[in-house]
Amino acid sequence: MENSQPPPNPNSEKFPIPVDSEHKATVFRPFSAAAPHMRAFHLAWFSFFCCFVSSFAAPPLLPVIRDNLNLTATDIGNAGIAAVSGAVFARIVMGTACDLFGPRLASASLILATAPVVFCTAMVNSAVSFLLVRFFTGFSLATFVSTQFWMSSMFSSPVVGTANGVSGGWGNLGGGASQLIMPLVFDLILTTGAVKFTAWRIAFFIPALMQTFSAFAVFFLGQDLPDGNFAILKKTGAKEKDKFKDVLYHAVTNYRGWVLALTYGYCFGVELTIDNIIAQYFYDRFNVNLHTAGIIAASFGLCNIFSRPGGGILSDVVASRFGMRGRLWTLWVVQSLGGLFCVMLGQVGSLSGSVAVMLVFSVFVQAACGLTFGVVPFVSRRSLGIISGMTGGGGNVGAVLTQVIFFRGSRFKTETGITLMGIMILCCTLPTVLISFPQWGGMFCGPSSKGATEEDYYMSEWSSGEKERGFHQASLKFADNSKRERGRRVEAAPSSPEETTHNV
Repeated sequence: MENSQPPPNPNSEKFPIPVDSEHKATVFRPFSAAAPHMRAFHLAWFSFFCCFVSSFAAPPLLPVIRDNLNLTATDIGNAGIAAVSGAVFARIVMGTACDLFGPRLASASLILATAPVVFCTAMVNSAVSFLLVRFFTGFSLATFVSTQFWMSSMFSSPVVGTANGVSGGWGNLGGGASQLIMPLVFDLILTTGAVKFTAWRIAFFIPALMQTFSAFAVFFLGQDLPDGNFAILKKTGAKEKDKFKDVLYHAVTNYRGWVLALTYGYCFGVELTIDNIIAQYFYDRFNVNLHTAGIIAASFGLCNIFSRPGGGILSDVVASRFGMRGRLWTLWVVQSLGGLFCVMLGQVGSLSGSVAVMLVFSVFVQAACGLTFGVVPFVSRRSLGIISGMTGGGGNVGAVLTQVIFFRGSRFKTETGITLMGIMILCCTLPTVLISFPQWGGMFCGPSSKGATEEDYYMSEWSSGEKERGFHQASLKFADNSKRERGRRVEAAPSSPEETTHNV
């Protein structure tokens, strides 16, 4: 997965892989563990994977859990909503924490704080306590934001979509892996002589231990940026001490972040919804056994091993020729196709047909997630964390709204809810046409006629006083490195005289 990259930076001898002027990697080598870039990649996806396993450990065992706790359909629906709603606010907070304290500390703290809740799942005895543990466990899904922030801080423009897509996709594998892991662990515990109402409780110790281990690995083995951790870089003056109000302001006033939050709500939000309902859907509608339902449901999540990474890779490949406009067009096309296949999934009445359509649907909807985070790193340099948090939180909001409207109680049959969800995907993907960058253009328009440059766009986030103190230097380097987003077929936007200082 090595894309074409500029000549190695002459000041980068200390790094084992080629880097740009910000010391971000210009190649992506997933089978390397070289510090700090590839080590951060592996720590990020694995910790997110563990959190995903914990958050979706309950759905594959729901037929047993509901009998033990006497859960109604409404109780199960509410718990599913709780599992994804907890991360809505947590993802925005995580984005802010990444901007201010760095992804390593922010991620490790949240993972370790939520691990005890997973252990406590073994002690639930009512619908209310089941809902609460799923709600608080869901907070850990905010580690997605730190994962994407971390990758955007470690990898340069030619491969940032790939790095975000692969790390997010491999992390999301936890949703499918839990469908295999939990029934297997449950069956193994049964063979020791435990009764089924005890076995499912003991099974939750496995995801809890995995999550705890990953927190310590991130904290002790990770590094925030190519040049070091936030705290040390701030003490030495190598990184500015940013103000929360300024970071927040430049995030919430950038409409592109809000549009991406909406569209992400109906790719990742749909993925979360499917993770919650799909095993029970096949179990109830097609009368398959628990193990078979788990395998079918797992296949949806396990497609992330290539589908979301494929979206990120596709974003980078298209951008190498068509620039940012290519990223936006590809996102819209792929996510719209996902919506069409979702509509079809709700209409197919045979087991084999449903499985086939579900697999195709999973590829498109997960690829759209990777494509989204091929765009996110370019929305704002200064407020990258909050923009990532807003977008990630939008995914959880979409999941909550979808489950409340279509899958809570008995208002709609599950297959009808799936069809209506597909229509929502199509509608909520349309606002992608509104995204436009003055220096690159949008889906239906080219760069601004006023001659806007990358430097103009990213320097606008800094005041004249901050520029005088040199706080803008990192953004200036990023602006220069992002000129690739013009694409080969787009007339090159004019360059600012200031770009010549990018190696300062």
